[in-house]
Amino acid sequence: MSHPRERKGHESGFTLIIVILVLAFLLAVGAAVVSVTGTGTKIADNIRGQDQSLNAAEAGFDSAWQQMSNAFDYQNWTSFDTHYLKDPAGIDLPIDANYFRRLTDQELLALLDQNNDGLPDSENVIYFKQSFVQPDSGIPSGYLTYTVFLIDKCVGAGLQQPGSGLLVIIGTAGTGKMMSTTRLEVELTSGE
Repeated sequence: MSHPRERKGHESGFTLIIVILVLAFLLAVGAAVVSVTGTGTKIADNIRGQDQSLNAAEAGFDSAWQQMSNAFDYQNWTSFDTHYLKDPAGIDLPIDANYFRRLTDQELLALLDQNNDGLPDSENVIYFKQSFVQPDSGIPSGYLTYTVFLIDKCVGAGLQQPGSGLLVIIGTAGTGKMMSTTRLEVELTSGE
């Protein structure tokens, strides 16, 4: 028969092990909650950036649509034919490494401004990194920009349809590694 003091020593050792296990479990749960909370903030920032770049792209579409409509209304443009982006070489050819759909938005923006002077290297870019004016402040923001150009969607197929084109709009939010982008492609016909 064991002594009451010996039993008490075994019980307190067992209690200590249970307390340590409970504390370890609570510590693991706390670490997981902190990790999820930090990840949630990053996800929210990414979603906000995507929303802002989409807004910039939509603003770019609205602005380009208005400019092109005015150009057709006032007979400055009769077709898209002379307004397609053809430089840099291969940007409109599906088999070329520079084809616009083979490039990420950041690569495409860098290709349009290879000398990195903030201006497009081709004259047929409708808008290049145009600042989006935020509706709430009315102030242009360099944080939100849009780039717009026309691509001849038939050039790779050998077809000639000067009354059609593909309007490409890239909206950006932020700069550098923190940049979010949204690309819109809209098929257009001039109604010829």
